[in-house]
Amino acid sequence: MSGTGVTGRAAVWMLANRLGVVAGTPAELLSALLAGPPRTVRVDLAPDDDLVHALRALGHLDVTATGPPPPAPYSTPTLDDPAAVCAADPLSVTEAYASGTDAHGGLRAAWLRAGQALVRDDQTPAGRALVLLTALDDTADPRLAPALAELSAGQPWRLAWSRRTPGTALTTTTDGRLIAADEPRATAVACLPDGTRLELDERGRLHTRGGPPTRLTQAVAATLAQHPATALATAGPTVLTGDRMGTVHAFGLGGVDQAALHSGRVTALTATASTAYTVTYSGGTDGTVRAWRPGRAPARRPVAARPHPVVALHAGDRFLAVAWADGLAELHGLGTRRVLRFRPGPRIRAVAVTADGSLVLGLDDVLLCLAQAERSCG
Repeated sequence: MSGTGVTGRAAVWMLANRLGVVAGTPAELLSALLAGPPRTVRVDLAPDDDLVHALRALGHLDVTATGPPPPAPYSTPTLDDPAAVCAADPLSVTEAYASGTDAHGGLRAAWLRAGQALVRDDQTPAGRALVLLTALDDTADPRLAPALAELSAGQPWRLAWSRRTPGTALTTTTDGRLIAADEPRATAVACLPDGTRLELDERGRLHTRGGPPTRLTQAVAATLAQHPATALATAGPTVLTGDRMGTVHAFGLGGVDQAALHSGRVTALTATASTAYTVTYSGGTDGTVRAWRPGRAPARRPVAARPHPVVALHAGDRFLAVAWADGLAELHGLGTRRVLRFRPGPRIRAVAVTADGSLVLGLDDVLLCLAQAERSCG
């Protein structure tokens, strides 16, 4: 992108933010846009920019190149200093890291990993510090983590722990233990009260782990073999599934209850169960999260709504975690209007709420536990 001081990588991040998708490379951006509906795209790029040509080649995009804005004064920050990096112009930092090879103690790798969240217009230096802290890998200079933690003071979150392991599907057991899917390609995992684990594979079929199949799980598996599911959860002994038509099904020994909750595919399910009733939360490609009590009519108003598909849900006794396709994670206080937000940069594959109200994010290659300020994370 000649004359703008912005590299191709930064251009991808900026466009992805504007278009509500998560992408780190031009190929990922094009793939994400192809998966969405036709749309009109205005980009601050030169008409002859390679990315403009690639976007127009998709066919179902109406791309208008408005030309690059006047270049901002370029100033290279001290790339080894986390405070300077967090406070500097993020596009200048991106240009410097992308064009260099020095690791800068691990800051370069963290920035290039989480950059889409770092270049957002609404990001602050303290917010960048927290994002960078979550993006550090095991080889980073050990002095960086405490420095970034101090710089992120005042944020609603603190990093409790991170584990370098895939987090494609998450849930918790009845006693609060975090569970990740055994199969890396699983799209959802759920637990029955006896500890039996259910997993949904990429074809929408049900698999039982850690316990023998029951009459109910066998019946659900047989149903999904003919009508694949797009989402899975449990509520006590009840097995919940969603489908591509927007319907949620509640399978119990007494039969099946169902409700058409979404316009388009159900993408995520979770539920809370008490001795009195079950509340199911579903998310869809229509950008809504809806609550439903099996046996009753669905609530008219959504729990949450944004112009982006829901990608993951998980509910605890007091909180509901939601992940959206544009890379945003939210923690909603059930019964309150309090919502805490965080963007890690890479796409979020799964979410889970711990017993103390901490938020676990599952990314392609890492689990992150974010504790609410002044709370701990088990």
